[in-house]
Amino acid sequence: MTPLLSLSRAMLKGFFRDRMAFFFSIVFPLMFLVLFGGIFTNDGASRADIIQVGQVSVLDRAPKELTYYLDESLEITKSSDLKDAVEQVRKGDADAVVSQDGDRLVLRYSQADQVVAATLQGTFQSIIQTANLAATGQPPKFSLRTDQVEDDSLEAIQYYTPGLMGWAIASGATFGAATNLVAWRKNGLLRRLRLAPVPTSSVVVARVAVSIAIALVQAVIFLGVGVAFFGLRLTGSWPMIIPLLICGTLAFMAIGLLAGAVARTEEAAVGIANFVVLPMAFLSGSFFSLDGAPGYVTAVSKVLPLKHLNQGMLDTMVRGEGPSSALVPMAILLGFAIVLTAVASRLFRWDR
Repeated sequence: MTPLLSLSRAMLKGFFRDRMAFFFSIVFPLMFLVLFGGIFTNDGASRADIIQVGQVSVLDRAPKELTYYLDESLEITKSSDLKDAVEQVRKGDADAVVSQDGDRLVLRYSQADQVVAATLQGTFQSIIQTANLAATGQPPKFSLRTDQVEDDSLEAIQYYTPGLMGWAIASGATFGAATNLVAWRKNGLLRRLRLAPVPTSSVVVARVAVSIAIALVQAVIFLGVGVAFFGLRLTGSWPMIIPLLICGTLAFMAIGLLAGAVARTEEAAVGIANFVVLPMAFLSGSFFSLDGAPGYVTAVSKVLPLKHLNQGMLDTMVRGEGPSSALVPMAILLGFAIVLTAVASRLFRWDR
C-alpha cells in the first residue's frame, strides 16, 4: 500500500472514530435539515388564524371564487367577544381580529410578525377591492394570472437543503483542517511526518482527499434524507454539485489551514473557526433567505465563499439552470482556496 493510501485511510478512520468531529460535521447539520424539513414540509398549506367578531358581510356573503381563496389562505373562527379576541392576537394565539363597523372593515393585527402583518393587510385590501367592485355591478376589466416559474412540485425543503448542506460542508472542512493541524503539531505528529520518508505532498493530498470524501458523504446523507423523508426533488443539473462541493471543500480547508496556522491550541483553532463559519452561514443565507435583508448585508454576503457555494447548489439543484451556472461559483471558490492557502503557507510552522 502506498504512503498516500495509508495516510488517507488513517485520516479517514480518525475522522469516523472522533465522535465530536463526526457529530458536528454530519449529525449536527443533519438535525437542522430534519428540523427545517419538519417545519416547512407543509409550508404551502399554512394559513393565517383570523378571529371574526360579529357579522362581516364581505366574508359572510363572499362569492364562490373568493371563498375558495379565503379557505386556502385564512383559518377563520368566529367569536362574540372582541376584547378576548384582541387579547389572543396580543398573546400570539391568533394572527388578527376582523370586525365590521358600518361599511368599514376593521382589521386588528400584531406587528410582532411583520411578514404575516403585511400579508394580512394585503389580503384584506384585496377582499375590500373585490367587494367594492362587486357592489358596482360591473364586471372586472383586468384579471390576474399567476405562473410559478419553477416546477409545480417544488417544496420549501428544496430551498433549505442547499444552504444547510453548504453550511455542513463548510463546518466539516474548516474545523477538520484547523483542529487536525493544531493537534498534529501539538502531539508531534507533524514533526514525525516531516522526518518520515513520506513526501509532504502525499500528506497534503491525503488530507485533501479525505476532506473531499467526507464532503461527499455529507452530501449523500443530506440528499438521501431529504429525498426519503421530506420530498426533496433534484432538478436541473444537480450532478454539478459534485465539482461545487470539491471546490467548496478546498476553499474552506484553506480557511481551516489559516486558522490552524495562527492558533496555538485546539481550543483557539475551534474558536477561530467558529468565529468565521457561523456568522458566514447566517450572512450567506444558509438558514434563511437574504432577499429582505438590508443592502449592506447582501453586499457583505457577496464576498463570502459560502454564499457562492450556496448559490451554485441552489441554481443547479433547485432552479434548473444549466451546468454553466456552476462555473462562476466554482471559479470564485477556487480563487479563495488559492489565496488563503498561500497566506496559510506563509504563516505555517511545523512546530512552535
